[in-house]
Amino acid sequence: MKRVLHLLTAAILALPAHGQTIETVLPDLNYPWDIEASEERLYITEKAGTLSVLENGELLRLPVITSVPILDDRGGGLLGLALRPDFTESGRVILYQHHGTPEKRRNRVIEVVRDGNAWRETRVLVDDIPGHPLYNGGRVAFGPDGMLYVTTGWTENRERPQDMQSLAGKVLRVTPEGDVPADNPFPGSPVYSLGHRNPQGLAWNDDGVLFVAEHGQSGHDEVNRVEAGGNYGWPLIQGDETRDGMHAPLAHSGGTTWAPSGLAWDGENLLLAGLRAQGVLAVTEDGEVREAFHTGERIRDLVVTQDGILAITTNRSPRGDGASRDRLIRLLP
Repeated sequence: MKRVLHLLTAAILALPAHGQTIETVLPDLNYPWDIEASEERLYITEKAGTLSVLENGELLRLPVITSVPILDDRGGGLLGLALRPDFTESGRVILYQHHGTPEKRRNRVIEVVRDGNAWRETRVLVDDIPGHPLYNGGRVAFGPDGMLYVTTGWTENRERPQDMQSLAGKVLRVTPEGDVPADNPFPGSPVYSLGHRNPQGLAWNDDGVLFVAEHGQSGHDEVNRVEAGGNYGWPLIQGDETRDGMHAPLAHSGGTTWAPSGLAWDGENLLLAGLRAQGVLAVTEDGEVREAFHTGERIRDLVVTQDGILAITTNRSPRGDGASRDRLIRLLP
């Protein structure tokens, strides 16, 4: 079945970047941030604090009830979403939440379960992650090893990405219950890799290799092949620069910008959601990059559904104010 889905997605992306058929599924979302698929349903976070369920063409928009309020301000709000590996039995969902005040922002990773017409927090898995108006990371995903991976932003503090005592500018790895795994690269620490600027994409290939997409500084957006304990250089190196003990990216945007967000693996390529690129980029395991799909809209996230169709969310810039009129689209062969 997986091979069939790979072939369907490949058939879509083999068309010219401006030649695919776009179907609007939902026309009026309010700043969707993460989208995940389970069976025949799609789950979508909206930044203001809802986790919606789309089934049979009907959207059920449900609030998320948390022990501390969600701070929906600029780039912060309800961000990343991960369905636990046992989700179909347990109904447990992992979310990345921005909270605090505009003057004192924090992030945390929480677990929620469905409680009637709402989702209710059941526990906090990771707490006290530094926050920022724009640079929060925010992606959460379960790896093939069953562990939870979390991306965090650098918060415009040049010390934090290289500081092992700070959770900012990192990829974190914890158990589904929020504990530090015994085989983490730094004993007793949730840090899996460091030296990241604002990573917002996580994906694994069929061999279990982790790839991370992150925003650069005035260009130099990156896709990194991430190893346990690896240092990816920010803010000491970027682009083609090198330094002993630090990893250069698999691919980067040079002086231009993709503004990368969501990342997915289709069996052959990494599919990168481009906000500034206004489309989907295909990145090979050798680091070659091409435009796979262009829509003229900011692409925030994407997921390959069980029928092999690419589902994509769009949204406005976090520098804008008020509700947005974003949409969920499907890319059809």
